Amino acid sequence: MSETPYAKTLAALDALHVQDPRRVEVAGEAVPRELWHAGRMSAWLERLEAAPDELVRLAVRGQHLQRWQVPRSDYPEGRVGYLTWRRDQGRRAGATTAGLMREAGYGEQEAEAVARMIRKQGLGREPGTQAVEDCACLVFLENYFADFAKQIDHDHLIRIVQKTWQKMSPQAHELALGLPMSDEARGLVEEALAG
Repeated sequence: MSETPYAKTLAALDALHVQDPRRVEVAGEAVPRELWHAGRMSAWLERLEAAPDELVRLAVRGQHLQRWQVPRSDYPEGRVGYLTWRRDQGRRAGATTAGLMREAGYGEQEAEAVARMIRKQGLGREPGTQAVEDCACLVFLENYFADFAKQIDHDHLIRIVQKTWQKMSPQAHELALGLPMSDEARGLVEEALAG
């Protein structure tokens, strides 16, 4: 029995994720950071949607594809540099994922739909794009927020939390509020939401 285009694409994505030289320790084992991140994205999607379709699953899995290859430090400091880096990363990950999909047997329309989700086009209007953004925000809040909060000025951090919250769906808000957080992190979120 031959593999489906979905299975082939998923395997190709994970083969690229495994190439990340950065490592994170999970249950006493060092795993490629990007593979771990992609797994967290997929896990959140399963909590957000009862039966996500395969295109959304691929977009979520490919959202951070090969980010280590173009580090944030290659771009200017500040908001404009960050937004440019993020846009370029989305374009790159979208194009690579779409290419893997075509090689696996998907049509152009399906490949481009996934690339649009990864580029975050249609945020707030397109369910697939919203799912990708919700998963990214939840992974950030769950795994990166506490350390990130120590590096950013308080007022700037409050604005970041507010902007992150605005991009999330009501269902993602509910899941985010149920995350375990330190008292300090929870206080920052509560302050941001009250503002």
